[in-house]
Amino acid sequence: MSKASSSSQGSLTCGLDKAAKENVPTTIVVFGASGDLAKKKTFPALFHLFQRGLLPKRIGIIGYARTKMTSEEFHKRATSHFGAEVNQDDVAGFLKLCTYVSGKYDVPKDFKKLREEIENHEKLLECSGSSNRVRVYYMALPPSVFVDVATQIKQNVYDETCINRVVIEKPFGHDLESSRELSTDIGALFSEGEVFRIDHYLGKEMVKNILALRFANVFYEAVWNRHYISNVQITFKEPFGTEGRGGYFDQFGIIRDVMQNHLLQVLSIVAMNQPESLGAEDVRDRKTEVLRRILPIQLEDTLLGQYVASTDGSKPGYKDDDTVPQDSITPTFAQCVLHVDNDRWRGVPWVIKAGKALNEAKMLIRIQYKDMPNSLFPNLARNELVIQVSPKESVYIKTIVKEPGLSTNLAMSELDLSYKTRYHDVKIPDAYATLILDVLNGDHSNFVRSDELDEAWRIFTPLLHQIESEHIAPKPYEYGSRGPEGAYQFVEDRVGYKRTELEYHWEAPE
Repeated sequence: MSKASSSSQGSLTCGLDKAAKENVPTTIVVFGASGDLAKKKTFPALFHLFQRGLLPKRIGIIGYARTKMTSEEFHKRATSHFGAEVNQDDVAGFLKLCTYVSGKYDVPKDFKKLREEIENHEKLLECSGSSNRVRVYYMALPPSVFVDVATQIKQNVYDETCINRVVIEKPFGHDLESSRELSTDIGALFSEGEVFRIDHYLGKEMVKNILALRFANVFYEAVWNRHYISNVQITFKEPFGTEGRGGYFDQFGIIRDVMQNHLLQVLSIVAMNQPESLGAEDVRDRKTEVLRRILPIQLEDTLLGQYVASTDGSKPGYKDDDTVPQDSITPTFAQCVLHVDNDRWRGVPWVIKAGKALNEAKMLIRIQYKDMPNSLFPNLARNELVIQVSPKESVYIKTIVKEPGLSTNLAMSELDLSYKTRYHDVKIPDAYATLILDVLNGDHSNFVRSDELDEAWRIFTPLLHQIESEHIAPKPYEYGSRGPEGAYQFVEDRVGYKRTELEYHWEAPE
């Protein structure tokens, strides 16, 4: 039975507790249960939902991986990232729901053993044979075994008499061709309604807030178009490098790792027209509609970089990692200009930028408006709407005001909503908890549909193939810097971004 301590129960609104209220007997199988993703993200997310009382009361959680572990070893690994201050009674209650099965990913008898474990769980939940059951298969796995595991699930575990949901982690392919091949293979086994392709950025609080910001406020939506907006930038920055994962990262690079999925999904939400409803398919229809109007990215609209060691030698360069080939041209930084060819956005350039080993951790959306026409005042600065997704969730509008006092000088200030100060009593959940809850509730709104995925790869694949076939060398940049030389000039020259002539610095709340 799923039960959290009363102290951790919060107010449940907007149908978040649908799965808990309906209390449909549910079994969650976490494949790759011994891996980093499972212990750092999947199990902590499930525990968070347990503490909030958002899991069904009748639920079982089964870990499955090749590693041979005792129950105690599995429990220790599964709870290793819960934090030191968690309620230990809650931890004990959560672990009562969790069991472990060891098996290979391509051996039928191991999956039959898994099926027996699931059926034993369902007997304990008093729902064996009932059609009113849910099975969730969460693949916290590398893409090389997606199809093997999916095939074994369908042949040896899948039950047509209950609801089956398959959760797949990125990367969804390597380019358009491989993505279509993966979609065909998965589509031959499961219906689109059974598949949940997880992109954790769609579960982030500020990304989910974009719909409300746009479509619940008349003054935002009224100026959310080419007549008022000069350019849009979506930026992802990490202050650390590949940290020993260079060999894995080198297979993908920053474009495949971050831009083709996370940032393009954010762009589609910022750019889309209003959906007919908040239903999953209406929202995804609008996102796909935007992606179809984006032209393939050109190499001349792209700036690539690869980090080298810091000047003082304290931080290694990308190719200082022994697992990275010395002749690698894999970019760890990329900046691209995109164009959305529709009536709302025609002529407005969009910049997406992502990089590792930069000067700070930050993910934000910056919408810069045009100069004020026929202004009484000199155009010293442009208004900007900034949505900071992480690390400190906030929305602020850069606004020109008169300096206080007797002066008539202009100053740049802001209208600021910082979540830490405005909602200081609210703990924002991890994106994975939000998305797993959506899976339990059967809500596809924040998951990637197959046609969205196809369009995303169509936009990036020609660029990726050109970079690789022509061996385009990335520009070096120092670990801890702002990126390669020319990165700032790039947005000014390519998209007409105008920097303020007024002194300004936004300070995030402590």
